[in-house]
Amino acid sequence: MSEIQIAATDGSGSFGAYLALPKTKPAQGTHGVVVMIQEIFGVNGAMRQLSDWVAEMGFIAISPDLFWRQEPGVQLDPDQGQAQWDRAFALMKGMDQDKAIDDLKATVAQARKMEGANGKVATMGFCLGGRLAYMMATRSDTEANISYYGVGLEGLLGEAGAIKAPLILHIAEKDGFVPPEAREKIVAGLKDKAQVAVHVYPGVDHAFARMGGHSWDARAATIANGRTAELLAKTLG
Repeated sequence: MSEIQIAATDGSGSFGAYLALPKTKPAQGTHGVVVMIQEIFGVNGAMRQLSDWVAEMGFIAISPDLFWRQEPGVQLDPDQGQAQWDRAFALMKGMDQDKAIDDLKATVAQARKMEGANGKVATMGFCLGGRLAYMMATRSDTEANISYYGVGLEGLLGEAGAIKAPLILHIAEKDGFVPPEAREKIVAGLKDKAQVAVHVYPGVDHAFARMGGHSWDARAATIANGRTAELLAKTLG
């Protein structure tokens, strides 16, 4: 596992990304790539662990630092107290999400040309990253997009007509950041979109798929991750 640099498309510099490679190295050009989109805590241990998991499935995983325009290399731990949460929310509020999408598109472009890559790229995001994964579904040409407990999606439903590739939304029924009325809007607003699968997991809270976290739920995470793996295998090869 290593770090790589990706050039920003606006000429403002470059940003780091965590890179996890499959252990097996078959013939050139056979691996799909998954761009892993961070929570509000940066590319921390949890995101690196998730990237390693994706690599173990045989995909190349890249997790770009999307806070670099404010502070490069942020790695916060939500289990280490309120100060970490306060810093995370401040960074989220300070993020220019349109610029973040530009940085994700730059990551996708580099991923398509990586050694060993087959040119097919998906995104997978969590929390803030789940929102950005939805935005990539509406604004990019990725092969698939996967959103875990994305926030504020009800405000992005007007973009849904632009979704062309498969999109999975994993939504926690008891998500404190996505109240029932917001969840109902999302489900209703996307029900007729053939490329979108919305799954609501009963009785679980935000971050239910973060292993070892306070809301970790093994059963819901296993079901969600199985659906994720199935889509990645289908769309990335």
